Amino acid sequence: MRSGKRIGVVIPARDEERAIEKVLADIPSWADHIVVADNGSRDATARLAAKTGALVVSEPRPGYGGACLAGLAALPPSDIIVFLDGDYSDFPEDMADLVDPIIEGQADLVIGSRMMRAEDASELTPQQRYGNGLAVFLIRIIWGQSFTDLGPFRAIRASALASLALADRDYGWTVEMQIKAAKQKLRCLEVPARYRQRIGVSKISGTVKGTVLAGKKILTVIARHAVGQSVL
Repeated sequence: MRSGKRIGVVIPARDEERAIEKVLADIPSWADHIVVADNGSRDATARLAAKTGALVVSEPRPGYGGACLAGLAALPPSDIIVFLDGDYSDFPEDMADLVDPIIEGQADLVIGSRMMRAEDASELTPQQRYGNGLAVFLIRIIWGQSFTDLGPFRAIRASALASLALADRDYGWTVEMQIKAAKQKLRCLEVPARYRQRIGVSKISGTVKGTVLAGKKILTVIARHAVGQSVL
């Protein structure tokens, strides 16, 4: 517990046996609940995560959003929920940077932006930088909310998350969260987030097919929510 708030952590993971123990070891001790949502791994990800004491749930159907939803369904009651990837590209030890603004009443949603640190933005692939840039540009001109990144390392007030009723089961999970937060006028904040090359190969940006599908899905989610919106 941190400052009287229960902190829950959800980690979607697929084939991350080389990274998952490092991720879990770096999570601050004040995190109350940790759920690893195993998204159809064919390696020892689930076993190694359970070995650390994390609660492991299975979502065999591939899909980042589906894994997050499965993790949330299993997460014990929490006041603030943190999402991060299981590939060790995020820095779990920096979790306070995301959680504290919510505890202090400054924000409902805090996103760790890799783009706010030039040295870390350079670690993103060109397609990641372009895709993020286009998505946040569209969010700004359609809904008037400025973001710099769709980074997976983020924290949100549990009550705010419930109000968003997120449903995307694939690559559109993060952008759906940010669009709905903008539409509901939630207090959104970005903080600089350290970022490093992931362990292993990305299932999205590491392949041409994954990159194309992710980009298509993100633009589809934006278009769907933009119907009926007036552009600022």
